[in-house]
Amino acid sequence: MSVEQVLSRNGPRRLLALDGGGIRGCISIEVLDRLESVIRKQTGQRDVVLGDWFDYVGGTSTGAILATCVASGMPVARIREFYQEQGAAMFQQASLLKRLWFSYEREPLAAKLREVLGADTKLGAPDLRCLLMLVLRNASTDSPWPLSNNPRARYNDRRRPDCNLDLPLWQLVRASAAAPTFFPPEYVRLQDREFVFVDGGVTSYNNPAFLLFLMATLEPYRLRWPTGPENMLLISIGTGSSPTTISEAHGRSPNLLENARGVPLALMSSASMQQDYLCRAFGRCRAGARLDRELGDLVDVGEPEASEGSPGVLPKLFTYVRYDVELTLEGLASIGVEGIDPRSIDSLDDVTRIPELQRVGRGLAEFVQPAHLAGFG
Repeated sequence: MSVEQVLSRNGPRRLLALDGGGIRGCISIEVLDRLESVIRKQTGQRDVVLGDWFDYVGGTSTGAILATCVASGMPVARIREFYQEQGAAMFQQASLLKRLWFSYEREPLAAKLREVLGADTKLGAPDLRCLLMLVLRNASTDSPWPLSNNPRARYNDRRRPDCNLDLPLWQLVRASAAAPTFFPPEYVRLQDREFVFVDGGVTSYNNPAFLLFLMATLEPYRLRWPTGPENMLLISIGTGSSPTTISEAHGRSPNLLENARGVPLALMSSASMQQDYLCRAFGRCRAGARLDRELGDLVDVGEPEASEGSPGVLPKLFTYVRYDVELTLEGLASIGVEGIDPRSIDSLDDVTRIPELQRVGRGLAEFVQPAHLAGFG
């Protein structure tokens, strides 16, 4: 499969969105592995990879790394090996002086991305198996930058001197994963101007699911894929949500340090939940954990009948599936995982916890069912 084949084919569209979350992307990998296994059984193709089944894959931060590996045609087993073998190398401590600004060196991660993706591979590389979207934050313009290899998009026109398709793919992935305080920013030259990029997770799209749907359907992106539960499947995979709370001792009057630590993570968590909420509201949800006590999970909630005199209700725009788990004792127990202290796996950069994260991922992966893909090949 190639991008041109994706654009020209008929039939329902299949989208895959991958959250950010640092080394907790190991949770997502186990869910991807289960998805790949289910798809192979359903299609009867023992060697099919996710990049050949999905039409559009998008990711933020570690999700951008995973999405690019998927779009490049890697089987999930190879993606897992990449994280297991190179995780520690990518998180190489910066010098003591540099640690005033960031914890880890830029080059080890950049070098691994060049090695795996190819130093000369561009965003518009013809050997990518499907459409790919990466979420970055342009710190020079203070705005989120979702970049894709969609050749029909305005800024992907080959006639433009600033065509995004000519940007190095590894560098865009590295930029999407340049989490502030963890990694230094990435400097990307676009024609005669250099932009400073940081992790897309510090935008409202750490969970890029609803954004991916918009980029597949809105007129300005020039794909205009048909909507409707029978026409589009959107699968969204999280990296485990870790609630940020203030200690009881300081609950009435949190100090400055607790606020400084908690507010950014709380905002990212709220933004991710909002994306999930939008997808469940506008899509027909087949699977997903509870959102909250009032909403429940919105699974199999139909399109309510419009009451007399009301303006009616918009029809569902796609079929939606969300796989994620709350990293609490209750959340882990809900997926059959015991014996892991949630506090030990809530870090974004502790590579020593990869085995525990994989256990959590395997527990979550048990919830991937063939019925979730029914009607989509």
